[in-house]
Amino acid sequence: MAQLEDIVSFCDTRARTHEIVDFREALNGLQFANNGTVLKIGAAVDSGSIPFQRAIDAGIELLIVHHGMFWNGSRRIVGTEYDKYKALIDGNLAVYACHLPLDAHPEIGNAACLAQKIGAPQSGTFLPYEGTDLGLVCSWECDRSSLREVLEDAFGTGISSIEFGSDNPNKICIVTGSGNSVVDHVKATGADTLITGELKQHFYTIAQEEGLNLYVCGHYATETFGVDALAKEAAAKFDLPYQFIATDCPL
Repeated sequence: MAQLEDIVSFCDTRARTHEIVDFREALNGLQFANNGTVLKIGAAVDSGSIPFQRAIDAGIELLIVHHGMFWNGSRRIVGTEYDKYKALIDGNLAVYACHLPLDAHPEIGNAACLAQKIGAPQSGTFLPYEGTDLGLVCSWECDRSSLREVLEDAFGTGISSIEFGSDNPNKICIVTGSGNSVVDHVKATGADTLITGELKQHFYTIAQEEGLNLYVCGHYATETFGVDALAKEAAAKFDLPYQFIATDCPL
């Protein structure tokens, strides 16, 4: 057993949760308390009734999420929203959210973990936001087909490969989640290849015209890494069991 406040303090420090400027709706940090003790830690990409109930059923008492409870703004606590809050209270489930800090973190961030998974050494950062770079620039020593294959191994064959850039990229950019604001910044890094989570349709035309390789691997899928890494470290630190709560989101 561990104290909730001690785990929260560890997560705040390790992820620099309150040092990174984020969107107002993110409300990073402890969002919902429990009775103050934790027997098991979990992680999920999204807040919501289903991941909350799965966590409760698994005996989890602290769930670390990437997208917090207030991502869609203020809501009246009635109907299904009331049911969600009641389930948290009855299930003694605390919720801790960590958004951009887990996109930007150089060790346990989504992009950093993705780069490590595919064997792409970090060589720099890009995409500044309020004093923090959210994207990674990585070295790549193989050809484009090898990059596609390693991404298919990591994410499945459902990824979208848009290949109008170089056949042998020696540098790749990684930004997890939404890449819609990222594509215009790729060439400034000296790269022509981007791995991201999701893109709007018109970026297919932009890739053709600008000569880019774009690998779209799923918003959800590319953001499983950070919460998993942070929660695993917290569980190890406090000698608690850990479980990742998957929702199989296809988007």
